[in-house]
Amino acid sequence: MMKKQKEASWHVRMLTHEIRKSLDRHTILYTTLIELSNTLDLQNCAVWMPNEDRTEMNLTHELKGRSRVSIPYDNPDVLKIKNEVLKIARDGGTPELIQACYAILVLVLPNANGRDWTYQELEIVKVVADQVAVALSHAAVLEESQLMRDKLAEQNRALQQAKKDAMMASQARNSFQMVMSKGMRRPMHSISGLLSMIQQDNVANEQKMIVDTMVKTSSVLSTLINDVMEISSKDTGRLPLEMGPFHLHPMIKEAACLAKCLCVSKGFGFSVDVGSSLPNLVIGDERRVFQVILHMVGNLLIGCDRAGFVTFRTSSVGGIEGRNDQRRAIWRPSSSEGYTFIKFEIGFDSGSSQLESSYPPIQLSTRINSEGIDGGLSFNMCKKLVQMMQGNIWVAPSSRGLVQSMTLVLKFELSLSGGDDLIEPGPPSNSQLRGLRVILADDDGVNRLVTRKLLEKLGCHVTAVSSGFECLSALGTAGSSFQIILLDLHMPEMDGFEVAMRVRKFQSRSCPLIVALTASADEDVWQRCLQVGMNGLIRKPVLLEGIAAELHSVLQANIGM
Repeated sequence: MMKKQKEASWHVRMLTHEIRKSLDRHTILYTTLIELSNTLDLQNCAVWMPNEDRTEMNLTHELKGRSRVSIPYDNPDVLKIKNEVLKIARDGGTPELIQACYAILVLVLPNANGRDWTYQELEIVKVVADQVAVALSHAAVLEESQLMRDKLAEQNRALQQAKKDAMMASQARNSFQMVMSKGMRRPMHSISGLLSMIQQDNVANEQKMIVDTMVKTSSVLSTLINDVMEISSKDTGRLPLEMGPFHLHPMIKEAACLAKCLCVSKGFGFSVDVGSSLPNLVIGDERRVFQVILHMVGNLLIGCDRAGFVTFRTSSVGGIEGRNDQRRAIWRPSSSEGYTFIKFEIGFDSGSSQLESSYPPIQLSTRINSEGIDGGLSFNMCKKLVQMMQGNIWVAPSSRGLVQSMTLVLKFELSLSGGDDLIEPGPPSNSQLRGLRVILADDDGVNRLVTRKLLEKLGCHVTAVSSGFECLSALGTAGSSFQIILLDLHMPEMDGFEVAMRVRKFQSRSCPLIVALTASADEDVWQRCLQVGMNGLIRKPVLLEGIAAELHSVLQANIGM
Protein backbone atom coordinates (compact mmCIF):
# COMPACT_ATOMS: atom_id res chain seq x y z
CA MET A 1 0.00 0.00 0.00
CA MET A 2 2.80 2.44 0.89
CA LYS A 3 4.57 1.50 -2.34
CA LYS A 4 1.42 2.20 -4.35
CA GLN A 5 0.87 5.49 -2.52
CA LYS A 6 4.46 6.52 -3.21
CA GLU A 7 4.08 5.53 -6.85
CA ALA A 8 0.80 7.51 -7.10
CA SER A 9 2.48 10.54 -5.53
CA TRP A 10 5.31 10.30 -8.05
CA HIS A 11 2.80 10.14 -10.91
CA VAL A 12 0.98 13.20 -9.57
CA ARG A 13 4.22 15.21 -9.35
CA MET A 14 5.20 14.16 -12.85
CA LEU A 15 1.79 14.97 -14.27
CA THR A 16 1.65 18.32 -12.45
CA HIS A 17 5.11 19.22 -13.76
CA GLU A 18 4.10 18.48 -17.35
CA ILE A 19 0.79 20.30 -17.04
CA ARG A 20 2.40 23.41 -15.53
CA LYS A 21 4.96 23.72 -18.33
CA SER A 22 2.56 25.84 -20.38
CA LEU A 23 0.08 28.60 -19.64
CA ASP A 24 -1.89 28.10 -22.84
CA ARG A 25 -5.20 26.46 -21.94
CA HIS A 26 -5.40 24.34 -25.10
CA THR A 27 -1.86 23.05 -24.51
CA ILE A 28 -2.71 22.37 -20.85
CA LEU A 29 -5.74 20.28 -21.78
CA TYR A 30 -3.97 18.29 -24.52
CA THR A 31 -0.99 17.69 -22.23
CA THR A 32 -3.37 16.48 -19.51
CA LEU A 33 -5.02 14.01 -21.88
CA ILE A 34 -1.69 12.66 -23.15
CA GLU A 35 -0.04 12.33 -19.75
CA LEU A 36 -3.09 10.73 -18.09
CA SER A 37 -3.39 8.32 -20.99
CA ASN A 38 0.26 7.31 -20.68
CA THR A 39 0.15 7.03 -16.90
CA LEU A 40 -3.15 5.22 -16.59
CA ASP A 41 -2.94 3.29 -19.86
CA LEU A 42 -6.29 4.66 -21.09
CA GLN A 43 -8.13 3.65 -24.20
CA ASN A 44 -9.29 7.23 -24.82
CA CYS A 45 -9.90 10.49 -23.02
CA ALA A 46 -11.69 13.76 -23.90
CA VAL A 47 -12.84 17.13 -22.61
CA TRP A 48 -16.35 18.52 -23.07
CA MET A 49 -17.03 22.25 -22.54
CA PRO A 50 -20.26 24.27 -22.53
CA ASN A 51 -20.81 27.01 -25.11
CA GLU A 52 -21.20 30.66 -24.07
CA ASP A 53 -24.95 30.58 -23.51
CA ARG A 54 -24.81 27.08 -21.92
CA THR A 55 -27.18 25.41 -24.34
CA GLU A 56 -24.77 22.73 -25.56
CA MET A 57 -21.73 20.75 -24.46
CA ASN A 58 -19.05 20.68 -27.17
CA LEU A 59 -16.33 18.09 -27.60
CA THR A 60 -13.33 20.42 -27.65
CA HIS A 61 -10.34 18.08 -26.94
CA GLU A 62 -9.95 14.34 -27.56
CA LEU A 63 -6.91 12.11 -27.47
CA LYS A 64 -7.99 10.00 -30.39
CA GLY A 65 -9.53 12.68 -32.55
CA ARG A 66 -12.79 12.53 -34.42
CA SER A 67 -15.16 15.12 -35.80
CA ARG A 68 -16.36 17.75 -33.36
CA VAL A 69 -19.73 16.88 -31.88
CA SER A 70 -22.18 18.53 -29.50
CA ILE A 71 -24.84 17.31 -27.11
CA PRO A 72 -27.60 19.29 -25.35
CA TYR A 73 -26.68 20.91 -22.06
CA ASP A 74 -29.67 19.19 -20.43
CA ASN A 75 -28.53 15.72 -21.57
CA PRO A 76 -29.30 13.22 -18.76
CA ASP A 77 -25.65 12.12 -18.43
CA VAL A 78 -24.52 15.76 -18.24
CA LEU A 79 -27.16 16.59 -15.64
CA LYS A 80 -26.21 13.52 -13.61
CA ILE A 81 -22.53 14.52 -13.54
CA LYS A 82 -23.39 18.13 -12.76
CA ASN A 83 -25.69 17.19 -9.88
CA GLU A 84 -23.02 14.90 -8.44
CA VAL A 85 -20.46 17.71 -8.56
CA LEU A 86 -22.88 20.15 -6.93
CA LYS A 87 -23.61 17.61 -4.19
CA ILE A 88 -19.91 17.23 -3.49
CA ALA A 89 -19.52 21.03 -3.49
CA ARG A 90 -22.36 21.46 -1.00
CA ASP A 91 -21.07 18.67 1.22
CA GLY A 92 -17.62 20.23 1.09
CA GLY A 93 -18.92 23.59 2.29
CA THR A 94 -18.16 25.51 -0.92
CA PRO A 95 -21.54 26.87 -2.07
CA GLU A 96 -19.84 29.62 -4.09
CA LEU A 97 -18.84 26.97 -6.65
CA ILE A 98 -22.42 25.94 -7.35
CA GLN A 99 -22.97 28.62 -10.03
CA ALA A 100 -19.57 28.06 -11.63
CA CYS A 101 -19.13 26.87 -15.21
CA TYR A 102 -17.93 23.25 -15.39
CA ALA A 103 -16.15 21.21 -18.02
CA ILE A 104 -16.33 17.41 -18.11
CA LEU A 105 -13.21 15.26 -18.29
CA VAL A 106 -13.98 11.74 -19.67
CA LEU A 107 -11.44 8.95 -19.09
CA VAL A 108 -12.04 5.55 -20.76
CA LEU A 109 -10.33 2.36 -19.53
CA PRO A 110 -9.64 -0.42 -22.01
CA ASN A 111 -12.34 -3.10 -21.70
CA ALA A 112 -10.41 -5.95 -23.28
CA ASN A 113 -8.98 -7.27 -20.00
CA GLY A 114 -11.90 -6.31 -17.73
CA ARG A 115 -9.79 -3.77 -15.88
CA ASP A 116 -11.41 -1.55 -13.23
CA TRP A 117 -10.39 1.69 -11.51
CA THR A 118 -8.16 1.38 -8.48
CA TYR A 119 -8.21 3.66 -5.50
CA GLN A 120 -4.76 5.09 -6.36
CA GLU A 121 -5.80 5.79 -9.95
CA LEU A 122 -8.91 7.65 -8.81
CA GLU A 123 -6.80 9.70 -6.41
CA ILE A 124 -4.39 10.53 -9.24
CA VAL A 125 -7.32 11.65 -11.40
CA LYS A 126 -8.78 13.81 -8.61
CA VAL A 127 -5.51 15.53 -7.80
CA VAL A 128 -4.67 16.03 -11.48
CA ALA A 129 -8.14 17.45 -12.08
CA ASP A 130 -7.56 19.97 -9.31
CA GLN A 131 -4.15 20.89 -10.76
CA VAL A 132 -5.66 21.29 -14.23
CA ALA A 133 -8.30 23.63 -12.78
CA VAL A 134 -5.59 25.73 -11.12
CA ALA A 135 -3.50 25.76 -14.30
CA LEU A 136 -6.51 26.76 -16.39
CA SER A 137 -7.30 29.53 -13.90
CA HIS A 138 -3.76 30.86 -14.20
CA ALA A 139 -3.95 30.59 -17.99
CA ALA A 140 -7.23 32.53 -17.99
CA VAL A 141 -5.67 35.28 -15.83
CA LEU A 142 -2.67 35.39 -18.15
CA GLU A 143 -4.90 35.48 -21.24
CA GLU A 144 -7.01 38.25 -19.76
CA SER A 145 -3.85 40.16 -18.80
CA GLN A 146 -2.49 39.73 -22.32
CA LEU A 147 -5.75 40.92 -23.81
CA MET A 148 -5.63 43.93 -21.51
CA ARG A 149 -2.04 44.66 -22.56
CA ASP A 150 -2.99 44.33 -26.21
CA LYS A 151 -5.95 46.64 -25.67
CA LEU A 152 -3.78 49.19 -23.87
CA ALA A 153 -1.17 48.93 -26.62
CA GLU A 154 -3.86 49.53 -29.24
CA GLN A 155 -5.20 52.50 -27.28
CA ASN A 156 -1.67 53.85 -26.95
CA ARG A 157 -1.15 53.51 -30.71
CA ALA A 158 -4.46 55.29 -31.29
CA LEU A 159 -3.44 58.08 -28.88
CA GLN A 160 -0.05 58.40 -30.58
CA GLN A 161 -1.76 58.58 -33.97
CA ALA A 162 -4.25 61.15 -32.66
CA LYS A 163 -1.35 63.19 -31.25
CA LYS A 164 0.45 62.96 -34.57
CA ASP A 165 -2.69 63.99 -36.45
CA ALA A 166 -3.24 66.91 -34.07
CA MET A 167 0.36 68.06 -34.54
CA MET A 168 0.02 67.79 -38.32
CA ALA A 169 -3.26 69.72 -38.18
CA SER A 170 -1.63 72.37 -36.00
CA GLN A 171 1.31 72.66 -38.39
CA ALA A 172 -1.06 72.89 -41.35
CA ARG A 173 -3.10 75.55 -39.53
CA ASN A 174 0.03 77.53 -38.70
CA SER A 175 1.25 77.27 -42.28
CA PHE A 176 -2.16 78.41 -43.51
CA GLN A 177 -2.12 81.32 -41.07
CA MET A 178 1.33 82.36 -42.27
CA VAL A 179 0.36 82.16 -45.93
CA MET A 180 -2.84 84.14 -45.30
CA SER A 181 -1.00 86.76 -43.26
CA LYS A 182 1.99 87.26 -45.57
CA GLY A 183 0.32 86.48 -48.88
CA MET A 184 -3.05 88.17 -48.46
CA ARG A 185 -3.60 90.20 -45.29
CA ARG A 186 -0.40 92.27 -45.39
CA PRO A 187 -0.73 93.22 -49.09
CA MET A 188 -4.41 94.05 -48.51
CA HIS A 189 -3.47 96.32 -45.60
CA SER A 190 -0.92 98.10 -47.78
CA ILE A 191 -3.53 98.68 -50.48
CA SER A 192 -5.99 100.03 -47.91
CA GLY A 193 -3.37 102.42 -46.52
CA LEU A 194 -2.46 103.76 -49.95
CA LEU A 195 -6.13 104.20 -50.88
CA SER A 196 -6.71 106.18 -47.68
CA MET A 197 -3.99 108.59 -48.81
CA ILE A 198 -5.58 109.03 -52.23
CA GLN A 199 -8.93 109.50 -50.53
CA GLN A 200 -7.68 112.73 -48.92
CA ASP A 201 -6.46 114.24 -52.18
CA ASN A 202 -8.48 116.80 -54.07
CA VAL A 203 -10.15 114.76 -56.81
CA ALA A 204 -13.32 115.12 -58.82
CA ASN A 205 -16.58 113.94 -57.29
CA GLU A 206 -16.90 110.93 -59.59
CA GLN A 207 -13.30 109.88 -58.93
CA LYS A 208 -13.78 110.40 -55.21
CA MET A 209 -16.81 108.12 -55.29
CA ILE A 210 -14.72 105.40 -56.98
CA VAL A 211 -11.87 105.81 -54.47
CA ASP A 212 -14.30 105.73 -51.54
CA THR A 213 -15.84 102.54 -52.94
CA MET A 214 -12.40 100.99 -53.33
CA VAL A 215 -11.60 101.87 -49.71
CA LYS A 216 -14.87 100.28 -48.59
CA THR A 217 -14.22 97.18 -50.70
CA SER A 218 -10.68 96.78 -49.35
CA SER A 219 -12.09 97.04 -45.83
CA VAL A 220 -14.57 94.25 -46.63
CA LEU A 221 -11.82 92.07 -48.07
CA SER A 222 -9.68 92.67 -44.97
CA THR A 223 -12.64 91.63 -42.83
CA LEU A 224 -13.10 88.45 -44.87
CA ILE A 225 -9.42 87.57 -44.52
CA ASN A 226 -9.59 88.20 -40.77
CA ASP A 227 -12.69 85.98 -40.58
CA VAL A 228 -10.90 83.12 -42.31
CA MET A 229 -7.87 83.43 -40.03
CA GLU A 230 -10.01 83.76 -36.90
CA ILE A 231 -12.11 80.69 -37.74
CA SER A 232 -9.06 78.59 -38.66
CA SER A 233 -7.22 79.50 -35.45
CA LYS A 234 -10.06 79.07 -32.95
CA ASP A 235 -12.28 76.52 -34.73
CA THR A 236 -15.36 78.24 -33.33
CA GLY A 237 -17.05 79.06 -36.61
CA ARG A 238 -18.19 82.39 -35.06
CA LEU A 239 -18.06 85.58 -37.12
CA PRO A 240 -17.82 88.76 -35.01
CA LEU A 241 -20.15 91.71 -35.55
CA GLU A 242 -19.11 95.32 -34.98
CA MET A 243 -22.32 97.18 -34.32
CA GLY A 244 -22.31 100.96 -34.44
CA PRO A 245 -24.06 103.99 -35.95
CA PHE A 246 -23.48 104.72 -39.63
CA HIS A 247 -25.03 106.63 -42.52
CA LEU A 248 -27.09 104.28 -44.66
CA HIS A 249 -27.40 106.49 -47.77
CA PRO A 250 -23.63 106.90 -48.42
CA MET A 251 -23.16 103.15 -47.90
CA ILE A 252 -25.87 102.39 -50.48
CA LYS A 253 -24.30 104.87 -52.87
CA GLU A 254 -20.89 103.20 -52.52
CA ALA A 255 -22.42 99.74 -52.97
CA ALA A 256 -24.30 100.96 -56.07
CA CYS A 257 -21.08 102.44 -57.46
CA LEU A 258 -19.28 99.12 -57.06
CA ALA A 259 -22.23 97.18 -58.49
CA LYS A 260 -22.29 99.50 -61.51
CA CYS A 261 -18.56 98.94 -62.09
CA LEU A 262 -19.06 95.16 -62.00
CA CYS A 263 -22.06 95.32 -64.35
CA VAL A 264 -20.38 97.65 -66.84
CA SER A 265 -17.32 95.41 -66.95
CA LYS A 266 -19.61 92.55 -68.06
CA GLY A 267 -21.57 94.64 -70.53
CA PHE A 268 -24.76 94.89 -68.46
CA GLY A 269 -26.94 97.89 -67.93
CA PHE A 270 -27.44 99.11 -64.36
CA SER A 271 -29.90 101.26 -62.46
CA VAL A 272 -30.41 102.05 -58.80
CA ASP A 273 -33.67 102.87 -57.03
CA VAL A 274 -33.51 104.17 -53.44
CA GLY A 275 -36.81 104.54 -51.59
CA SER A 276 -37.71 108.06 -50.46
CA SER A 277 -38.71 106.91 -46.97
CA LEU A 278 -35.36 105.27 -46.30
CA PRO A 279 -33.81 106.47 -42.99
CA ASN A 280 -30.20 107.59 -43.03
CA LEU A 281 -28.68 107.21 -39.57
CA VAL A 282 -28.98 103.61 -38.33
CA ILE A 283 -27.11 101.25 -36.02
CA GLY A 284 -25.62 98.06 -37.45
CA ASP A 285 -22.47 96.51 -38.83
CA GLU A 286 -21.75 98.63 -41.92
CA ARG A 287 -18.92 96.45 -43.23
CA ARG A 288 -20.96 93.26 -42.93
CA VAL A 289 -23.94 94.80 -44.72
CA PHE A 290 -21.67 96.01 -47.52
CA GLN A 291 -20.09 92.54 -47.67
CA VAL A 292 -23.46 90.81 -48.11
CA ILE A 293 -24.58 93.27 -50.81
CA LEU A 294 -21.29 92.73 -52.60
CA HIS A 295 -21.91 88.97 -52.43
CA MET A 296 -25.42 89.40 -53.86
CA VAL A 297 -24.15 91.35 -56.86
CA GLY A 298 -21.27 89.00 -57.54
CA ASN A 299 -23.38 85.88 -57.09
CA LEU A 300 -26.01 87.17 -59.50
CA LEU A 301 -23.45 87.97 -62.20
CA ILE A 302 -21.38 84.78 -62.01
CA GLY A 303 -21.61 82.85 -65.24
CA CYS A 304 -23.67 85.46 -67.12
CA ASP A 305 -22.47 85.52 -70.74
CA ARG A 306 -25.19 87.54 -72.48
CA ALA A 307 -26.70 90.97 -72.35
CA GLY A 308 -29.02 91.99 -69.58
CA PHE A 309 -29.99 94.70 -67.12
CA VAL A 310 -29.34 94.76 -63.37
CA THR A 311 -31.49 96.76 -60.97
CA PHE A 312 -30.52 97.59 -57.39
CA ARG A 313 -33.56 98.56 -55.29
CA THR A 314 -33.60 99.63 -51.66
CA SER A 315 -36.70 100.42 -49.63
CA SER A 316 -38.22 100.35 -46.17
CA VAL A 317 -40.63 97.51 -45.49
CA GLY A 318 -43.31 97.17 -42.87
CA GLY A 319 -44.90 94.16 -41.25
CA ILE A 320 -47.55 93.41 -43.92
CA GLU A 321 -45.26 94.06 -46.88
CA GLY A 322 -42.49 92.04 -45.30
CA ARG A 323 -44.78 89.06 -44.74
CA ASN A 324 -45.99 89.18 -48.32
CA ASP A 325 -42.45 89.43 -49.70
CA GLN A 326 -40.96 86.63 -47.65
CA ARG A 327 -42.93 83.59 -48.69
CA ARG A 328 -39.66 81.66 -48.74
CA ALA A 329 -38.22 83.24 -45.64
CA ILE A 330 -37.96 81.69 -42.20
CA TRP A 331 -37.60 85.02 -40.39
CA ARG A 332 -40.38 87.58 -40.86
CA PRO A 333 -40.09 91.28 -40.03
CA SER A 334 -42.62 93.17 -38.00
CA SER A 335 -42.87 96.84 -37.21
CA SER A 336 -41.28 97.78 -33.94
CA GLU A 337 -40.69 101.16 -32.34
CA GLY A 338 -37.09 102.25 -32.60
CA TYR A 339 -36.28 99.80 -35.41
CA THR A 340 -36.61 99.78 -39.16
CA PHE A 341 -36.58 96.99 -41.75
CA ILE A 342 -34.70 97.65 -44.99
CA LYS A 343 -35.03 95.55 -48.11
CA PHE A 344 -32.14 95.32 -50.60
CA GLU A 345 -32.98 93.65 -53.90
CA ILE A 346 -30.65 92.88 -56.80
CA GLY A 347 -32.58 91.79 -59.89
CA PHE A 348 -31.44 90.61 -63.32
CA ASP A 349 -33.50 91.12 -66.46
CA SER A 350 -32.31 89.37 -69.61
CA GLY A 351 -34.87 91.03 -71.88
CA SER A 352 -37.79 89.41 -73.66
CA SER A 353 -38.81 85.79 -73.25
CA GLN A 354 -37.74 85.12 -76.85
CA LEU A 355 -34.28 86.43 -76.08
CA GLU A 356 -34.16 84.32 -72.95
CA SER A 357 -35.13 81.15 -74.78
CA SER A 358 -32.47 81.64 -77.44
CA TYR A 359 -29.62 81.39 -74.96
CA PRO A 360 -28.50 78.52 -72.72
CA PRO A 361 -29.38 78.77 -69.01
CA ILE A 362 -27.18 80.95 -66.83
CA GLN A 363 -25.18 78.83 -64.43
CA LEU A 364 -25.06 80.49 -61.02
CA SER A 365 -23.57 79.37 -57.72
CA THR A 366 -27.00 79.46 -56.09
CA ARG A 367 -29.71 77.03 -57.16
CA ILE A 368 -33.34 76.59 -56.20
CA ASN A 369 -34.90 73.18 -55.81
CA SER A 370 -38.21 71.89 -54.53
CA GLU A 371 -37.03 72.00 -50.94
CA GLY A 372 -35.89 75.64 -51.00
CA ILE A 373 -32.52 77.32 -51.35
CA ASP A 374 -29.54 75.15 -52.10
CA GLY A 375 -26.50 77.42 -51.83
CA GLY A 376 -22.79 77.00 -52.00
CA LEU A 377 -20.33 77.78 -49.23
CA SER A 378 -20.26 81.54 -49.87
CA PHE A 379 -24.05 81.79 -49.85
CA ASN A 380 -24.30 79.78 -46.62
CA MET A 381 -21.70 82.01 -44.94
CA CYS A 382 -23.61 85.11 -46.04
CA LYS A 383 -26.85 83.62 -44.80
CA LYS A 384 -25.24 82.96 -41.43
CA LEU A 385 -24.09 86.59 -41.25
CA VAL A 386 -27.56 87.83 -42.18
CA GLN A 387 -29.20 85.69 -39.51
CA MET A 388 -26.75 87.08 -36.93
CA MET A 389 -27.93 90.55 -37.97
CA GLN A 390 -31.56 89.48 -37.41
CA GLY A 391 -32.42 89.35 -41.08
CA ASN A 392 -32.83 86.95 -43.95
CA ILE A 393 -31.69 86.50 -47.53
CA TRP A 394 -33.35 84.46 -50.24
CA VAL A 395 -33.39 83.84 -53.97
CA ALA A 396 -36.29 84.31 -56.38
CA PRO A 397 -36.36 82.15 -59.54
CA SER A 398 -37.28 83.09 -63.07
CA SER A 399 -39.95 81.25 -65.04
CA ARG A 400 -37.29 78.72 -66.06
CA GLY A 401 -36.19 78.04 -62.48
CA LEU A 402 -33.00 80.12 -62.75
CA VAL A 403 -31.88 82.71 -60.22
CA GLN A 404 -33.61 85.95 -61.24
CA SER A 405 -33.05 88.06 -58.14
CA MET A 406 -31.65 88.03 -54.62
CA THR A 407 -33.38 89.80 -51.76
CA LEU A 408 -31.99 90.83 -48.40
CA VAL A 409 -34.08 92.11 -45.50
CA LEU A 410 -32.25 93.47 -42.44
CA LYS A 411 -33.37 94.90 -39.14
CA PHE A 412 -31.63 98.13 -38.08
CA GLU A 413 -31.92 100.11 -34.89
CA LEU A 414 -32.66 103.77 -35.52
CA SER A 415 -30.01 106.07 -34.08
CA LEU A 416 -31.42 108.77 -31.80
CA SER A 417 -28.41 111.08 -32.20
CA GLY A 418 -28.32 113.78 -34.80
CA GLY A 419 -25.35 112.22 -36.50
CA ASP A 420 -22.78 114.78 -35.35
CA ASP A 421 -20.70 112.03 -33.79
CA LEU A 422 -20.37 110.42 -37.23
CA ILE A 423 -18.75 113.43 -38.85
CA GLU A 424 -15.40 112.19 -40.02
CA PRO A 425 -12.80 114.86 -39.27
CA GLY A 426 -9.87 115.26 -41.59
CA PRO A 427 -6.37 114.46 -40.39
CA PRO A 428 -5.26 116.76 -37.56
CA SER A 429 -3.18 119.57 -39.02
CA ASN A 430 -2.13 121.23 -35.77
CA SER A 431 1.37 121.38 -34.35
CA GLN A 432 0.81 118.21 -32.33
CA LEU A 433 1.24 116.17 -35.48
CA ARG A 434 3.45 118.46 -37.55
CA GLY A 435 7.07 117.83 -36.73
CA LEU A 436 6.24 114.90 -34.43
CA ARG A 437 9.32 112.66 -34.12
CA VAL A 438 8.23 109.06 -34.61
CA ILE A 439 10.11 105.78 -34.75
CA LEU A 440 8.27 103.03 -36.62
CA ALA A 441 9.12 99.32 -36.12
CA ASP A 442 7.52 96.83 -38.55
CA ASP A 443 9.14 93.73 -40.06
CA ASP A 444 7.02 93.88 -43.26
CA GLY A 445 8.75 96.12 -45.79
CA VAL A 446 5.65 97.13 -47.78
CA ASN A 447 3.52 97.87 -44.73
CA ARG A 448 6.41 99.76 -43.16
CA LEU A 449 6.74 101.92 -46.29
CA VAL A 450 2.99 102.62 -46.46
CA THR A 451 2.74 103.49 -42.76
CA ARG A 452 5.76 105.75 -43.11
CA LYS A 453 4.12 107.58 -46.04
CA LEU A 454 0.94 108.03 -44.00
CA LEU A 455 2.90 109.51 -41.09
CA GLU A 456 4.86 111.81 -43.38
CA LYS A 457 1.62 112.99 -45.00
CA LEU A 458 0.53 114.02 -41.50
CA GLY A 459 3.75 116.02 -41.14
CA CYS A 460 5.66 113.64 -38.87
CA HIS A 461 9.42 113.05 -39.01
CA VAL A 462 9.76 109.26 -39.26
CA THR A 463 12.58 106.82 -38.59
CA ALA A 464 11.62 103.35 -39.82
CA VAL A 465 13.25 100.11 -38.60
CA SER A 466 12.54 96.47 -39.40
CA SER A 467 12.94 94.74 -36.00
CA GLY A 468 12.62 95.15 -32.28
CA PHE A 469 16.40 95.05 -31.84
CA GLU A 470 16.88 97.90 -34.34
CA CYS A 471 14.19 99.87 -32.52
CA LEU A 472 15.97 99.53 -29.15
CA SER A 473 19.29 100.35 -30.78
CA ALA A 474 17.86 103.53 -32.35
CA LEU A 475 16.29 104.52 -29.03
CA GLY A 476 19.60 103.96 -27.30
CA THR A 477 21.47 106.30 -29.60
CA ALA A 478 18.79 108.92 -30.18
CA GLY A 479 17.25 108.45 -26.72
CA SER A 480 14.63 110.99 -25.79
CA SER A 481 14.49 112.64 -29.24
CA PHE A 482 11.58 110.37 -30.22
CA GLN A 483 8.13 111.35 -28.98
CA ILE A 484 6.16 108.40 -30.39
CA ILE A 485 7.09 104.73 -30.86
CA LEU A 486 4.89 102.76 -33.28
CA LEU A 487 5.41 99.04 -32.66
CA ASP A 488 4.12 96.12 -34.67
CA LEU A 489 3.15 93.55 -32.04
CA HIS A 490 4.00 90.46 -34.09
CA MET A 491 7.59 91.00 -35.18
CA PRO A 492 9.79 87.87 -35.15
CA GLU A 493 12.59 87.31 -32.59
CA MET A 494 11.50 90.26 -30.41
CA ASP A 495 7.84 91.27 -30.62
CA GLY A 496 6.28 94.60 -29.74
CA PHE A 497 5.37 93.55 -26.19
CA GLU A 498 9.00 92.71 -25.38
CA VAL A 499 10.22 95.99 -26.89
CA ALA A 500 7.67 97.99 -24.87
CA MET A 501 8.66 96.26 -21.61
CA ARG A 502 12.34 97.04 -22.19
CA VAL A 503 11.59 100.66 -23.07
CA ARG A 504 9.44 101.16 -19.98
CA LYS A 505 12.14 99.59 -17.81
CA PHE A 506 14.41 102.57 -18.49
CA GLN A 507 11.97 105.29 -19.62
CA SER A 508 8.99 107.00 -18.01
CA ARG A 509 5.43 106.18 -19.05
CA SER A 510 4.92 109.59 -20.68
CA CYS A 511 8.08 109.77 -22.76
CA PRO A 512 8.22 108.37 -25.31
CA LEU A 513 4.60 107.38 -25.94
CA ILE A 514 4.14 103.86 -27.32
CA VAL A 515 1.38 102.97 -29.80
CA ALA A 516 0.84 99.36 -30.90
CA LEU A 517 0.11 98.19 -34.45
CA THR A 518 -1.76 94.90 -34.85
CA ALA A 519 -3.94 93.03 -37.31
CA SER A 520 -5.40 90.89 -34.54
CA ALA A 521 -9.07 91.30 -33.67
CA ASP A 522 -8.57 89.71 -30.24
CA GLU A 523 -10.21 91.81 -27.54
CA ASP A 524 -7.50 90.90 -25.00
CA VAL A 525 -4.74 92.59 -27.00
CA TRP A 526 -5.44 96.04 -25.52
CA GLN A 527 -5.27 94.70 -21.97
CA ARG A 528 -1.85 93.19 -22.69
CA CYS A 529 -0.74 96.50 -24.19
CA LEU A 530 -1.76 98.36 -21.03
CA GLN A 531 0.10 95.85 -18.85
CA VAL A 532 3.41 96.54 -20.60
CA GLY A 533 2.94 100.32 -20.51
CA MET A 534 1.63 101.14 -23.99
CA ASN A 535 -0.46 104.26 -24.57
CA GLY A 536 -2.47 103.48 -27.69
CA LEU A 537 -3.49 100.85 -30.23
CA ILE A 538 -4.06 101.04 -33.99
CA ARG A 539 -5.78 98.14 -35.71
CA LYS A 540 -4.57 97.23 -39.18
CA PRO A 541 -5.18 98.10 -41.94
CA VAL A 542 -3.57 101.42 -41.00
CA LEU A 543 -5.60 104.19 -42.63
CA LEU A 544 -4.79 107.90 -42.70
CA GLU A 545 -7.80 108.95 -40.65
CA GLY A 546 -7.30 106.14 -38.15
CA ILE A 547 -3.64 106.77 -37.47
CA ALA A 548 -4.22 110.54 -37.22
CA ALA A 549 -7.12 110.12 -34.80
CA GLU A 550 -5.22 107.68 -32.56
CA LEU A 551 -2.06 109.81 -32.42
CA HIS A 552 -4.14 112.87 -31.65
CA SER A 553 -6.02 110.99 -28.91
CA VAL A 554 -2.81 109.64 -27.34
CA LEU A 555 -1.18 113.07 -27.31
CA GLN A 556 -4.26 114.72 -25.81
CA ALA A 557 -4.53 112.06 -23.10
CA ASN A 558 -0.90 112.50 -22.05
CA ILE A 559 -0.65 116.31 -22.01
CA GLY A 560 0.72 117.38 -18.66
CA MET A 561 1.95 113.93 -17.63
